[in-house]
Amino acid sequence: MTDQRPRPRADDAGPGSPDDPRLRVGGVEVARYVLAPDLDPTHGPRPYLHPVRTLGGTVVTDELPADHVWHLGASLAVQDVAGTNLWGGRTYVRDAGYTWRDDHGRIVHTGWDERADDALAHRLQWRDPAGAVLLTERRRLAAAPVPGRPDAWRLDLRYALTAPADRDVPLGSPATNGRPGGAGYGGFFWRAVAAEPPHAFTASADGEEHVNGSAEPWVALTGTGPGGGAYTLVFSGLGPGDRWFVRTAMYPGVCVAFAFETPAVVPAGGSRHGRHGIVVADGALDRDTAAALAATPTERA
Repeated sequence: MTDQRPRPRADDAGPGSPDDPRLRVGGVEVARYVLAPDLDPTHGPRPYLHPVRTLGGTVVTDELPADHVWHLGASLAVQDVAGTNLWGGRTYVRDAGYTWRDDHGRIVHTGWDERADDALAHRLQWRDPAGAVLLTERRRLAAAPVPGRPDAWRLDLRYALTAPADRDVPLGSPATNGRPGGAGYGGFFWRAVAAEPPHAFTASADGEEHVNGSAEPWVALTGTGPGGGAYTLVFSGLGPGDRWFVRTAMYPGVCVAFAFETPAVVPAGGSRHGRHGIVVADGALDRDTAAALAATPTERA
């Protein structure tokens, strides 16, 4: 597959425009929200955050990396939504392995509910390859300073995924489709960037092998950005049945995985709600500091 970078849209009116929203903390731009990327369908086009930066300017997300070109910053992405691939790349098929299939859908912005320097809220549709709506979504992203920490800010993500009134919508992963090895990815995924393999830890565990698949209240990732700046990301907010999917050796990434071992279901006419907090900090923080940051109250509106 070609490493296809997003192309500018003809109607992009520049920073702060409806087609190029940004998040700021204290006047400092900390994230760009790529609303409608013009990408190959096999990349699973969807809104995503990139670049996300620390307050000191270190970039902590990656987009379209050569190793997994369909990884897009920080986004909601699921490989199996009622048979549609909304993650990108090859689909894991039981007894066949990863296979290129014509099953890629897209997640599409359909309207704004709120736009401010520190908060973005909008409506979306999760669509199959033919354009039929699988799920509708309401999503809100907010950025706020961490009290007493000039080196850190917090992203608060909330969403509700709603199924059509006439059918359940199952959510699956390579693991639920037969892949061994803890590959239950799909959900809220943060593709980090690191000059060398980062370190992942929780309150009681260290390293990918012990953190991946856990249900700890929080997980932290420390790494070094492309410019040499150290950073720490602290993730919290697992929902019922969620697990942490974590990679550090193959690539740097953390996912709130919806279907790590068993499929999840959005019931007919019902909604799946999620809320996650991510602290973005300069420097390599220790366990006690990460735990304290994970306990930082989330933004409320």
